[in-house]
Amino acid sequence: MFDADTPRQLSLEELEAALPAALQSPKDEGTLELIVRRPAVGRRDVLDAGELDATTGLVGDTWNIRHSRRTTDGSPHPDMQINVMNSRVIAMIAGEKTRWGLAGDQLYVDLDISEANLPPGTRLAIGAAVIEVTAQPHTGCAKFLQRFGADATSFVNSPRGRELNLRGINARVVIPGRIQTGDTVRKVRS
Repeated sequence: MFDADTPRQLSLEELEAALPAALQSPKDEGTLELIVRRPAVGRRDVLDAGELDATTGLVGDTWNIRHSRRTTDGSPHPDMQINVMNSRVIAMIAGEKTRWGLAGDQLYVDLDISEANLPPGTRLAIGAAVIEVTAQPHTGCAKFLQRFGADATSFVNSPRGRELNLRGINARVVIPGRIQTGDTVRKVRS
């Protein structure tokens, strides 16, 4: 039975058919489309602007107090400080922009974030800040499954989905600074 209050979850076939359009993001210079702070478990604040800090990540976000299964002591993983997702991919999966934040990422960018384009170590300038892509994988979790469905989770976690980083990438702040929606996101040449 269809519930009008629950957005329809796309099938694997629909996601595959929509993928070519989602992969048209620019490779070197894109746009910061959305900033989402997670001030508490289950809460999302959409921000027009924010501060990226080398110690706490996105100021006001709970990354710095969240436990990680990827650290030996359960402390927040320093290479998972900032979660970045491609805006075209989340638009395809979530639909309305008001639902993008449910994915749990802080930054949504119109930029090709595939591993071929942004391998670990790549730096991205956003506003006055610079972040660095880390090697920590970003995968669809139980909450992503619940919110977007089994097909979307399988899609982003498939071998091709992982290669394209459809679920997103992890990064850490290397130069703190202010960011705002609409800022240019560009690869920093070494």
